[in-house]
Amino acid sequence: MRRAVADHVGHGARADDAAPPAGGAPRPVILATFSVRIDPRAERMAFDSVLEVGARLIVANLMMLPPYPTTIMLAREYATLPHEEDLEAVRATAARASALGIGTELLRISSRRPLAALVELTTERRAGLVVLGPDVKRSPRWQLRLAARRVRRQTDCLIWIAPDG
Repeated sequence: MRRAVADHVGHGARADDAAPPAGGAPRPVILATFSVRIDPRAERMAFDSVLEVGARLIVANLMMLPPYPTTIMLAREYATLPHEEDLEAVRATAARASALGIGTELLRISSRRPLAALVELTTERRAGLVVLGPDVKRSPRWQLRLAARRVRRQTDCLIWIAPDG
């Protein structure tokens, strides 16, 4: 599975992305959302987990890539319109993590299959914990449950779901 678009916005120091964590090094924590702002409880859980074990934080904003072939070929950055995602709120989460001294990486991932992209990201980065944290008021519960089921079945990491999700 290939991720269609991934914008890397680095916050803090960046380790070699391709290499798995060394022997006793903590595995990264992924804080994932689906084009909506992150639930404050999920944010707190991810930050506390990262600070406790000294891991890196990957904030992943997963978006459904609309079927606009010409736009994707000519101007990929305009395939997702500003009102279709809450990018500023997700960036603010990454900035808060960075302000706490957490090594943070912000990824915008556009894919025709965002749940498959989340599983791929989790596997590639060898995440130790995936925090599914989209604001439950702004995203459908079925999407959260389906994402949790896929991550649980297809990866070897822990998963935490925002309450009420």
